[in-house]
Amino acid sequence: MATWGMLERMTGASDPAPAALPADAVSRFEALLAPDGQELLARLRREDARAAAPRPGTGPEPGTRLRLGTELRAAYPVELVVDALAQHELRLRARAKFGRALDMFFTRPGLEQASAEVIARHRNARYAGAALVADLCCGIGGDLVALAEGRAVLAVDRDPLHLRMARANAAVYEVAAGVTAALADVREAALRGVNGVFIDPSRRAGGRRLRAGDSEPPLEWCLGLARSVARVGIKAAPGLPRDAVPPGWELEFIAVGRDLKEAVAWSPALATAATRATVLPGGHTLTPGAGGTVPVRPPGGFLLDPSPAVTRAGLVADLARLAGAWKIDEKIAFLSADAPVRSPFARTLRVIDSAPWDQRRLPARLRALDIGAADIRRRGLAGDVAALHRQLRLSGSRRATVVMTRVADRPWGLVCVDVS
Repeated sequence: MATWGMLERMTGASDPAPAALPADAVSRFEALLAPDGQELLARLRREDARAAAPRPGTGPEPGTRLRLGTELRAAYPVELVVDALAQHELRLRARAKFGRALDMFFTRPGLEQASAEVIARHRNARYAGAALVADLCCGIGGDLVALAEGRAVLAVDRDPLHLRMARANAAVYEVAAGVTAALADVREAALRGVNGVFIDPSRRAGGRRLRAGDSEPPLEWCLGLARSVARVGIKAAPGLPRDAVPPGWELEFIAVGRDLKEAVAWSPALATAATRATVLPGGHTLTPGAGGTVPVRPPGGFLLDPSPAVTRAGLVADLARLAGAWKIDEKIAFLSADAPVRSPFARTLRVIDSAPWDQRRLPARLRALDIGAADIRRRGLAGDVAALHRQLRLSGSRRATVVMTRVADRPWGLVCVDVS
């Protein structure tokens, strides 16, 4: 593995770091890796665990945080305490993404852009058989720790702090031995001997999120990587248009549970379909299939709300054929069925009321159905959801989902309950 001194000289002709990076950022991070920093981080972890599980019959003692801060500043350099406290807060936030978050290292933007561990492991399967994979724009190493399991990885980033954190995080996952780090603009990186590439181009500039399809390096440059390395995966925002990738490429939309997280463009050497919807953590995937036209009919006894990954992948009709369901409107992504459907690709609700949309009469309808709390889903029908919530003033004993939508191009309202 390259040493840090070597990495500082591997900059090429391009600027190796964002202008906003403080000059002492890496040295301050190294202080967290030193014995005092590790001791301080371990103490914060113990104190947090103690506060989260107080003795029976007691709560957190008043002023605990303030006293702890005073004690730490008396025992450690103030700058080290400030950095450790910030790192500990990021670790707590990162537990939603990483199984070993409390041992890892982050910056706020690095954590925000990093892929969750469950997604990185799913994606890693595409590179089976690749002996050396390049992780371009590796950031803090969210994908690196998955890619480096059982293979060599070249990690490239122009941010020296993120690159150093990526190496540290690889060590946390015990895969650092196979990682070679290169401090460089990815457009300058040498890919000799690489037989697989994953790139996560930045989708932020100046602290703001770029439009879907815009990135640095640009998507066009990322697609061009396939001219020199056949196996290429490009992480993108889930709003990326399906026609943004060339013919022969696959565009995969990934959801974790009901939350759409990201898209990945796979080069022809890795593609197995034109488009794909994936739902994690189960690893369920849906791809286009053959079949006839899906009928359009009024709502039946059950409503299917497709996963946003299915909707973005353009596979609602494929889901309908798979589930034996029909559309309730030609342009709306709700489906219906006469029997409950259990599918990782859709949430199924039981319809207890279905009628043309009439907002003035809705409160009375819900009271008649004994609805005391309602979630509102709006698709294809304009309306102020917050104002509607305020208008309802419900007091019944049941919880329901109110669906504002269209049926055969007519404004329509459905009242639904969960399927037990």
